[in-house]
Amino acid sequence: MKIKHFIDFSDNLAQDNNFALIGNINMLNWAQLLNGLRRKDIHGQGSQTLSANGRIELERDYDRILFATPTRRMADKTQVFPLERNDSVRNRLTHSHEVSSLARSIGIRLAFDFREQVFSQHASRELERCVPALLAAIGLAHDLGNPPFGHQGEIAIQNWFKRHQENIFGTINHPDSEDFINFDGNAQTFRLVTRLQVLNDKFGLNLTYATLASMIKYPISSQHCKAYGWKKSGFFQSEQHIVEDVWQQTGLAEGIRHPFTLLMEACDDIAYSVLDAEDIVKKDIASFSDIVDFLEHHNPDDTITKKILTSAKQKNKSFKNSSISPKELNEVSMQMFRVYAISAMIQALLETFVNDIDKILAGDIKPGYELLDNSAANQFCKTMKKFDSIHGYQHKSVLELELKGNNYISGIMDMLWLGIENEQHEKNHSLFGKYAYQRISENYRRIFAEESHVSLNYRKAQLLADAVSGMTDNYLIQLYNELQHLND
Repeated sequence: MKIKHFIDFSDNLAQDNNFALIGNINMLNWAQLLNGLRRKDIHGQGSQTLSANGRIELERDYDRILFATPTRRMADKTQVFPLERNDSVRNRLTHSHEVSSLARSIGIRLAFDFREQVFSQHASRELERCVPALLAAIGLAHDLGNPPFGHQGEIAIQNWFKRHQENIFGTINHPDSEDFINFDGNAQTFRLVTRLQVLNDKFGLNLTYATLASMIKYPISSQHCKAYGWKKSGFFQSEQHIVEDVWQQTGLAEGIRHPFTLLMEACDDIAYSVLDAEDIVKKDIASFSDIVDFLEHHNPDDTITKKILTSAKQKNKSFKNSSISPKELNEVSMQMFRVYAISAMIQALLETFVNDIDKILAGDIKPGYELLDNSAANQFCKTMKKFDSIHGYQHKSVLELELKGNNYISGIMDMLWLGIENEQHEKNHSLFGKYAYQRISENYRRIFAEESHVSLNYRKAQLLADAVSGMTDNYLIQLYNELQHLND
């Protein structure tokens, strides 16, 4: 069996998202997909630090990500509610830990309960250790590259580059602008772990090939994504050579996702569809009863929805007989709803993954294939996302803070760009420009100076994107106020 691989084809066929071309790449195999080698082992001097302490390589990846500075910074990055002061409401870090926990649990089920169905051709004795560890690692890392102020932060960065693309790249729609006018946190995550987290070499966190491969949510470049039916690209031009190395070492190719990427994406969907709703209830924007009414109205005949609501409403009824306040009743009822919802969704996606594993390993799935969309939990998940959007993402308080965040990001990019441009014109140095440039991470500036395989204009744009996306919500506001004061 062969994997469908992207090769040159006619313009008419490029518009058809259901194309099926056969390349010369063999069916994916788990020995390559779980490759525990690191790029430094092959392209540099292997690590001399004997710090494994009984851990296998894929277990070490989780720990490297956990102890990395960008992971801690996620504690001050928006999940849904910007600048939230209620500690029980999720931020980007708590969201990532929850996604990691869900992914690890699924990995345990796969390695123990579904080993024969999924890994029948892989006899490794370490499977029960490496599968949960790998899934936990990519769950923890999946949002590392997201900028401040959540999804709105991505939009603010995209819009800034759209407004300034002619000034930066010399023309509108220059090929070098694609990565920035379509800036995406997933691509920034890959750059962060492979390039920006540098100690004394060019290998970043030096994660295993298996972890790097499964982190690539969209295995397509910005030049090809639209023609081939992908909604986004998953890496920048600057890291394409690293991505190609990862694909070679894991048996993947452009357009072919690592099977565990599908699981991580599904865990992310579960987390924000259900857990964001729990935060909406926690902030008293909506109630448990509102969710019940919404689901019963939109999903009257959906089996999964009925099962979850039957269990949740029974618990709610039993709680009413205890002496708790209405607020507590609302919150504990929502907590049990969360338990039943996550359990049902995980079971549904596991069934789909096991049933479709042969097609997944053969590459016989369409671009953008998602496990939950093809599972029995599809309708429930979509309706929960709709509830979150109406009652949470579109709430006045969220929109107000997102607007402020957009203005902060746009303003800081204006001022940091002055610093980046100032550094390129020795005869026209301004004191403000020099100061602003020095406020960009020394590490990022060093990588900017050393980069050689992309154009100078691309490098300048990327330095700005690196600087802004690496900031936390509060640090961005603090730096904005500092630079704005000095620039008045």
